[in-house]
Amino acid sequence: MFRRVVWIVIDSVGIGAMPDAAEYGDPPGADTLGNIARIRGLKVPNLARLGLGNIKPLAGIAPAETPTGANGRCTLASPGKDTTTGHWEMVGIHLARPFPLYPHGFPPEIMAEFERRIGRQSLGNVAASGTEIIEDLGPQHMRTGSPIVYTSADSVFQVAAHEEVIPLWELYKICETAREILRGPHEVGRVIARPFIGAPGSFTRTTNRHDYAVPPPKGMLLDRLEERGVPVYGVGKIFDVFLGRGIRESVKTKNNLDGMVKILEAMDSLEAGLIFVNLVDFDQQYGHRNDIEGYGAALEQLDAWLPQFETALRPDDAAIFTADHGCDPTTPGTDHTREYVPLVVFGPQVRAVNLGLRGSLSDIGQTVAANFGASIEHGASFLKEII
Repeated sequence: MFRRVVWIVIDSVGIGAMPDAAEYGDPPGADTLGNIARIRGLKVPNLARLGLGNIKPLAGIAPAETPTGANGRCTLASPGKDTTTGHWEMVGIHLARPFPLYPHGFPPEIMAEFERRIGRQSLGNVAASGTEIIEDLGPQHMRTGSPIVYTSADSVFQVAAHEEVIPLWELYKICETAREILRGPHEVGRVIARPFIGAPGSFTRTTNRHDYAVPPPKGMLLDRLEERGVPVYGVGKIFDVFLGRGIRESVKTKNNLDGMVKILEAMDSLEAGLIFVNLVDFDQQYGHRNDIEGYGAALEQLDAWLPQFETALRPDDAAIFTADHGCDPTTPGTDHTREYVPLVVFGPQVRAVNLGLRGSLSDIGQTVAANFGASIEHGASFLKEII
């Protein structure tokens, strides 16, 4: 089939609200790609050539008469709209119930045990924007040494600390402790270390973020590939999301541009197997900060890089571009949005067909599994359609 598959998750680039979006607290009309294209405008000729504008009407992005890629969109079948839910579904895990949320902060018994075990008091314990809570509580944190705990509309327990107040090794240990405590009914999707530097009024989060995810159930795609001896190379936060399961080699990224460089480096070094990528800036830097201009510019940066990426594809490679959820920067609030996600598949031997509306993100994982002679529990492969 395809000797290598390069699977790039363009984090949070949704393509229109799902019918049940209001049940998840989304504002009406959430549509990450559609609204950015309508309000800001997007110059993405390479994505358009591949068929991005064929998935649904997008302002200023005309459908290609003869797309050079297969295209469609995927439904998020699991309950939720967060990183873990989306990535897990891609590899064949469907959640029966969503990860717990804490819009009013974590319960007293959780925080009391957390503070007892780390030997420090904490600040915050509210749902908040990460950049805003650091600005608000950062000075007090620097005076007291108390870590800042906060959550969001996602199932996360986030711990922020200044690197000169709580060293990285201790912040990571604090997060490991939180991960041990948050089990059972309080098993959040991720515990996240959020280190920052700087002085009051000019704090900056560093690239030393670290995610502590829930262990995925056995039998997901990366397990099946490992059983068959298929190498998996992770780029970005993929290693953290799956706790390294089935991943032979992995590199972290500083930003999207660094991620693009590391994708090409991975393509130089891996002869066969799966290169699994997450480009996080769309979500982390722009979606959650309502930065419409930054989000649009990042999409155009990705588009400008595409010809270089396509040149690096070998004759028996396939590339998959998709997302894990939405995070519409044009709507009120800074939370993820429950949206369909785009699906664009291309390569020298890929048939440019209409893949339609897929039943779940697991269709992608099932396709990758089938390509390497494996299968996973959920998803309908579209491998035969694109060969």
